[in-house]
Parts: sequence; structure tokens; C-alpha cells
Amino acid sequence: MGFVSRVFSTADAMDESVGAMAREMAGKSPLVLMGTKAVLLRSRDQTVEDGLDYVATWNSSMLISEDLDEALSAHLHKEKPTFSKL
Repeated sequence: MGFVSRVFSTADAMDESVGAMAREMAGKSPLVLMGTKAVLLRSRDQTVEDGLDYVATWNSSMLISEDLDEALSAHLHKEKPTFSKL
């Protein structure tokens, strides 16, 4: 009984959607993507409360990265952000 957020009529339609999602994710901060993956992997083996504590720790560490400033600046100037590599 998994969660299904979308069903595709053909494999090509699914491939197109997956490609669009991958392109969108590629434009995000690598640091944030890495953190999201770490949180998801760690949280699956913890209680909800412990998982939320872990998320809070990761979120607070993201506030000191330059990626946040870049994302905010790009948003204000209606530009695409350019994030530094890890």
C-alpha cells in the first residue's frame, strides 16, 4: 500500500515527467538535495519525533550556507540561481 501521486498512461509519458523532475532538481542547491536525502534515509529508521528533531538540525545548518543567500537573491531578481558545487 504505497503512496501514488501520479499514474501515467504510457512509459514515454512517465519518462518525460521523470526527466522534467530531474531537470528541476538539478537546478536546486546540491547541499539541500544532499541534506534531503540524508534526512529521508535517517528518518525511516527513527520515531517521528526523532526524525523531526533530525530535520530541525539539518534545517538550521542550511541557514548558514551561501546557497540560501543565492536562492533569495535570485528569487528577488527573478533570475535562475547559481549554486556552488559541493
